[in-house]
Amino acid sequence: MLESIKMNSQKKLSDFAKYAWFTLAFNIVVILWGVFLRASKSGDGCGKYWLTCKGEIIPSAPELKTIIEFTHRLISGTDLLVVIGLVIWAFLKFRKSDQVRTFALISLFFIVTEALVGAGLVLTGNTAESLTAARPFWSVGHLINTFILLASLSLTAWIATSGIRVRLKGGEKLIPILAIATVGIVLVGASGSIAALSSMLFPANSILEGIQQDFSSASHGLLRLRISHPILSIGVGVFLVFMAGRLKSQSKATRWTKFFGNALIFLLIIQVIFGALTLLTLAPILMQVGHLLLADLIWISFILMSASFLSKSDDNNALK
Repeated sequence: MLESIKMNSQKKLSDFAKYAWFTLAFNIVVILWGVFLRASKSGDGCGKYWLTCKGEIIPSAPELKTIIEFTHRLISGTDLLVVIGLVIWAFLKFRKSDQVRTFALISLFFIVTEALVGAGLVLTGNTAESLTAARPFWSVGHLINTFILLASLSLTAWIATSGIRVRLKGGEKLIPILAIATVGIVLVGASGSIAALSSMLFPANSILEGIQQDFSSASHGLLRLRISHPILSIGVGVFLVFMAGRLKSQSKATRWTKFFGNALIFLLIIQVIFGALTLLTLAPILMQVGHLLLADLIWISFILMSASFLSKSDDNNALK
């Protein structure tokens, strides 16, 4: 299997694989712009209107936050077209029941639900500085949807590139560990979403004030949940490091498992440092964007490490 993967990796990257990686990268850009949109409190830039912006197709004399929100809608719409193109190409290039087709279709489904969640946030007024009882659930749901979208896009690109196919046979004993790790990463992401929301809605002027907010009985419930993020991050991070080490030591592990495992460990270390700096600097927008970028890369590395471990080379479906 290892020799087959080596041969596939030496082949010229197909045009479809290049497009699939571009699609993944473009989605990350859209996600990061969404973070900038939230952190800059520009989510209400188009008011409670969808698909129009303040009742207009193209906003006239827009404010800065309207430009930010409208730009996000434009690149999100473009993103949908890019993913549709990915699905059409997958169906033209790969045979029926191929995993590339499957994950491309999953990507299309979750890019649509991503748009629907965005529309829901706008139409229900859960944007900018507004706070409703439902907003934390919207934020967590948005995070989970984004993670599934990134996972499916990553697998589409990776399978098209490597020629491997994900198989559960042979790795059953470690599947529970991978499942626990998946839940752990999602919990960290969800707690991070809540922490970012609470910090935006209830900003602190100093680290000391922020700590006091976290432990004050008079604080909003969101603020008292914020402390869960660093605790979960450290705990899950340690678990992921040991899990990656265990996967890399297995006889079934390919060089790609080891590569993505090393990438995961490296990114986790950088994320801990970056997270601490984000906290110490009171989470400026640029740091928030960088923090989420690292979180997305960690998630993608974990997904590809797991897929590489649970893989089987399929020369008939390799790169064309």
